[in-house]
Amino acid sequence: MQSSSIKPRLSFWQLWNMSFGFFGIQFGFALQNANTSRIFSTLGANQDELPLLWLAAPVTGLLVQPIIGYLSDNTWHAKWGRRRPFFFLGALLASIALFLMPNSTALWMAAAVLWMMDAAINISMEPFRAFVGDKLDASQQTAGFAMQTFFIGCGAVIASLLPTLFAWVFHVSNEAVNGSIPDTVRYSFYAGGAVFFFSVLWTVLTSSENPPENLEQFRAERAASRGLGHALKDIFSGFRRMPKTMVQLAFVQFFTWIALFAMWIYTTSAVADNVFGTTDAQSSLYQEAGNWVGTMFAVYSGVSALAAFVLPVFARAFSRKLVHTVCLLIGGLSLISIFLITDKHMLLLPMAGVGVAWASILTMPYAILAGALPAHRMGYYMGVFNFFVVIPQIVSGIVLGFFIKHVFNGHAASTLVLGGISMALAGVLTVFVKDSAKPAG
Repeated sequence: MQSSSIKPRLSFWQLWNMSFGFFGIQFGFALQNANTSRIFSTLGANQDELPLLWLAAPVTGLLVQPIIGYLSDNTWHAKWGRRRPFFFLGALLASIALFLMPNSTALWMAAAVLWMMDAAINISMEPFRAFVGDKLDASQQTAGFAMQTFFIGCGAVIASLLPTLFAWVFHVSNEAVNGSIPDTVRYSFYAGGAVFFFSVLWTVLTSSENPPENLEQFRAERAASRGLGHALKDIFSGFRRMPKTMVQLAFVQFFTWIALFAMWIYTTSAVADNVFGTTDAQSSLYQEAGNWVGTMFAVYSGVSALAAFVLPVFARAFSRKLVHTVCLLIGGLSLISIFLITDKHMLLLPMAGVGVAWASILTMPYAILAGALPAHRMGYYMGVFNFFVVIPQIVSGIVLGFFIKHVFNGHAASTLVLGGISMALAGVLTVFVKDSAKPAG
């Protein structure tokens, strides 16, 4: 369990500053989630190829997150601290990747840049989760993760809407001329690169970190653990010592992220087919559908930003488990309903339900987990926990292409039904999770 020492209670603005970097991180993720399938399709990918092309993202997370978590646990610099060096390095690399992605001229290039972009985003993001455990007492951890969720929602709303805003407000071309990426998407990624870097820099410059409780012991242990072989052994041996709560949450996360991955890959194709009546990725209607999906994703992100401050209230009144269960059931039913909707404006209603689920997904599992982890291994275990975010995405990347081609006859909306069922199952599994920490805000 965590250290019993009481950490000083932080003010609202201290919570704001330490979480603000997530605004930029989610800017990058939202642009990736809303536009990657659109970019791949515009460059000539078939629907059944999309999951395999997306594999770059989860495979990168699988490799990067536990390593970065381990390294950040074993880092201390008098000026930079423990987590902030990784915030800064990841932001720099992610910004470069965001500038490169919309200038891809071939599928292989877009897939390669996706590897770089996802690795860089993970370098920044993973230590942010541990940052809450480092700085906040248990009584503020739910509020800390909720503040992160608020910035995730705000960043995602603006980033998801950017292609539409560039088209409507600045009259930027939304056409895929000669198979190239539309200017609306290119300019959105350029803006995202800048926002990512400066948002993370804000947190780096305005937040401080406390040194390990016993600095001399920390330095001695770090010196003894040097070497790649020792590091890898330490990383993988931790799987055998995962707390029971973490194992239980792993099953919840597995089915949750199968649903989310299906949504991110296939919502554009589903909406283009069901609502706009086209499967031609080069057509203006398909690009219009891509912009509308950005609006849909902005709705779920906006709802999640608002829900982030409401859910801790319900968690205190009832329990974090109950809140997460209900939210996942709402999200699952919302995804399933997309299959039945043919009016684009009506699609905003289920996306609000997905937003409620997304707010809980980004808050409750991490708040529950933080209370079950040893403080000196917070970064490592948060990284390992994200295995259960990326492994289901890898599974989805391998099997969803088969399902859409051989089971669903190319009907992308059917894949969202499968995702909705998976999310509802995750809600049921949450009932069996042990949450021993007091869910204070």
